[in-house]
Amino acid sequence: MRCPSLLGFVLVLMCVAGDARAQTPSKVPKADTESWNDVQFTIPLSTKVDFLIQGTVRIGSNLTTPVDERWGFGFNYRIQKYITVNELYFHREAMPPNGKHEDEDRLSFGATLNIPIGGFTLVNRNWLERRWRHPQVDAWRYRNRVRIEHPFKLHTQQFTFFASDEVFYDWSLHDWVRNRFSVGANHAFNKHFTLEVYGMRQNDGRTRPGDINILGTVLRFRL
Repeated sequence: MRCPSLLGFVLVLMCVAGDARAQTPSKVPKADTESWNDVQFTIPLSTKVDFLIQGTVRIGSNLTTPVDERWGFGFNYRIQKYITVNELYFHREAMPPNGKHEDEDRLSFGATLNIPIGGFTLVNRNWLERRWRHPQVDAWRYRNRVRIEHPFKLHTQQFTFFASDEVFYDWSLHDWVRNRFSVGANHAFNKHFTLEVYGMRQNDGRTRPGDINILGTVLRFRL
């Protein structure tokens, strides 16, 4: 008579353990595959000043779920032929896979240097960012991106190939925390619309997910 009771007790333990496993949240993965999609509008205010509006949606969890949405605006000031000063604001809402909700307000200040070198163009962008974040701590961050561009033709259409590498220094961690390498191309369909497509690899040992394979698009409209 004791065997059925023992069997019932074992079955109850198995059900409780299975329910506990089901309720245990999965960890945020270290790596991911994502699609980053940007739409940018440029509105000239004068021959040297542009007003910018941008929206972004990032699809993560191996291209299945929106994980990051942001919008922002700013100004570009062309102070010389080869130097542009940048001033931008972004608001970000994110939900990493199996993670907690994040939000951020960001101010970016910097300059972009364009240097023609033969048939190539060297583009060096330096940004200093102030980030107000939750639940992470607020922080300052420095970004330096070096990009090489070269025009080419495909049949009768003009394209621009590019390769870039960007490094990030985070003062809250006192370390170089992130690197992004990308290759891609863009094509101006007319004076108002340019499409850019790229592949990127991000390495980041501090953020989760931090090591990300990215397929990205940028739709640029000049009004």
